[in-house]
Amino acid sequence: MAKQKSKFEKIAFVASEVGEAAEALARLSERYGSAEPREADAIIALGGDGLMLQTLHRFMNDRIPIYGMNRGSVGFLMNEYREDGLLERLAEAEVSRVHPLSMVAYDAQGKASKALAINEVSLFRERFQAAKLAISIDGTVRMEELICDGVLVATPAGSTAYNLSAHGPILPINAPLLALTPISPFRPRRWRGALIPNKARISITALEYEKRPVSAVADASEMRNVVRVEIEQARTIDLFMMFDPGHSLDERVLAEQFRY
Repeated sequence: MAKQKSKFEKIAFVASEVGEAAEALARLSERYGSAEPREADAIIALGGDGLMLQTLHRFMNDRIPIYGMNRGSVGFLMNEYREDGLLERLAEAEVSRVHPLSMVAYDAQGKASKALAINEVSLFRERFQAAKLAISIDGTVRMEELICDGVLVATPAGSTAYNLSAHGPILPINAPLLALTPISPFRPRRWRGALIPNKARISITALEYEKRPVSAVADASEMRNVVRVEIEQARTIDLFMMFDPGHSLDERVLAEQFRY
């Protein structure tokens, strides 16, 4: 009987600049070969969560599944590093599909800057004074004035990152929700955020923006002195992350809720 053809005939490797990752890149490329990333059936990312996010951004529109192996510090989005049996691991991997957030930030002159975020879109005060923000959902003002250090909108995939550090909720990976979480709220002091349908359009306006300037950040893309930010899920963009069986992103997010 003829051997069944693997669907991962061409794999590509990318790595962070950390020594361990660079050494792994050399060994694995020699052992398995390395295709051009955009021609590959799968991309192997060697590093930490930062490298995984960079790789997802780099190949945002290519619909190529990405399998991370941890050669970094955190590794929440990564699989265990092993050099043996890589093709078999890829064939057995579970795939999680996620959608990024689309951010459009406007300055005082009305100039628009666009960016995508896999984890979260955040607004931060730029100076010593707290920011004053107004929040609208689908054109309805839900909070007329939030005085705070900032606010963020997190995807389910990003809900265990900065959102969790800001005491936001952890969202199951397939939940049709976004987390809207304040950062050090002063007034209303007891407001802890909201869960928003992922089909909603969120608008955040900086009040007194000349006196209290605000920056907007989509993952690693920053825009300063913004007046208004529009955020919604980019549902036409699919990102595919691969995980070993029993260690899927769904499982990791669920397990994170029982850590103490």
